[in-house]
Amino acid sequence: MNDLIAKAAIDRRIAEIITPVVEDMGFEVVRVRLMSGKESILQIMVQRPDGTIEVDECGQISTALSAVLDVEDPILDVYTLEVSSPGIDRPLTRMKDFDQWEGFEAKVETDELIDGRRRFKGQLAGTEGDEVLITITEGTIGLKFEWLSDAKLVLTDELIRDVLRGRKDAGQIDETQFDEIETIIDGEENT
Repeated sequence: MNDLIAKAAIDRRIAEIITPVVEDMGFEVVRVRLMSGKESILQIMVQRPDGTIEVDECGQISTALSAVLDVEDPILDVYTLEVSSPGIDRPLTRMKDFDQWEGFEAKVETDELIDGRRRFKGQLAGTEGDEVLITITEGTIGLKFEWLSDAKLVLTDELIRDVLRGRKDAGQIDETQFDEIETIIDGEENT
């Protein structure tokens, strides 16, 4: 099966090392990417099973992962470790993500051409067997998960509202903050 959590061989090796540590702390690994450039950055996205995470928890996970990565030493070059949440317009890396975010807009890319195209943008319609369902202009289509090379949610007002509503319901933001943010979103829609 295609692994959108960790694509490259080095990413998969790092995922093997860090996943037990992250899971022992009560979190899930969403994505691992070693990005090379002027400076190498090891980006690790994590969350709780309910999709949330706090900044201080990212710091705790970073400390724990630094220790295990120093011992295992899978990366030859100097790098910066970056532990973060997946964000609102998050990558979709596991089959369960496509069910969890059903009804929201997403961009999906495939490795090979499917009916003359690699990029699909539309509303997620869940999963069926080993296929991700997405409703595009032409109708609802199924793409085998193993065909996918990339997938992420599209940042929309509806998505922002839903995520904020979840934070309000969890007591992470209060009613006044939620109302203020909704007013801003509604104001942007009317401009």
